[in-house]
Amino acid sequence: MGNISAVPIGERFLGSGHFLTELTGAGFLVSLLVRAALVISSLILLFYLILGGIGIISSAGKGDTEGTGKGRQMVTSAATGFVVVFAAYWIVRLIQIITGLNILG
Repeated sequence: MGNISAVPIGERFLGSGHFLTELTGAGFLVSLLVRAALVISSLILLFYLILGGIGIISSAGKGDTEGTGKGRQMVTSAATGFVVVFAAYWIVRLIQIITGLNILG
């Protein structure tokens, strides 16, 4: 039986030049997922920071301490989540350095 992975299915169905046709292995897939996670988490962080900031400002203007606390908690949770994703990125980079694999390009 021949090498099944050598069949150019991606080029046939996706067309040449599509980023998925460059899928060479698990390293490329991990790189793609980690980079996408960083971009998505950055956008979510920005959204929650703005939303939490607006909540803090509007609650402080009304004298609502409970709303101010919720806004602070939202900002804190957003920052904590981003730190977790950023730490995961650096853990993957550390594994790359230790093993010598180039999975993040």
